[in-house]
Amino acid sequence: MDGLTELTDKVRAHFQSGGAGLDRSIRLDLRGEGVIRVEGATVTNAADPADLVISVSRKDLEALARGDLNPMTAAITGRLKVSDMGLAMSLMPQVKALLAARSGQA
Repeated sequence: MDGLTELTDKVRAHFQSGGAGLDRSIRLDLRGEGVIRVEGATVTNAADPADLVISVSRKDLEALARGDLNPMTAAITGRLKVSDMGLAMSLMPQVKALLAARSGQA
């Protein structure tokens, strides 16, 4: 998987190429490697507050994006943490699109 700048650029490109903006703000915390924050169609590396914060290691993010790691298993074992499970479930299609964009699958 690419560095933080490349990941951010992939997510930004997803929105610039016609991907619908998010209804809520999401911050992906890559556990020590930085953050990617999306609000509407704006993508930054600012660690500003967000409606939903997802904390996951880069290795587990790769596994989630490939479908090798089940999100519920990751959450139960602490490998994936979300600030608001209800909001995460309602945003699941948008979060999946972001994961696909990060892994280059979008």
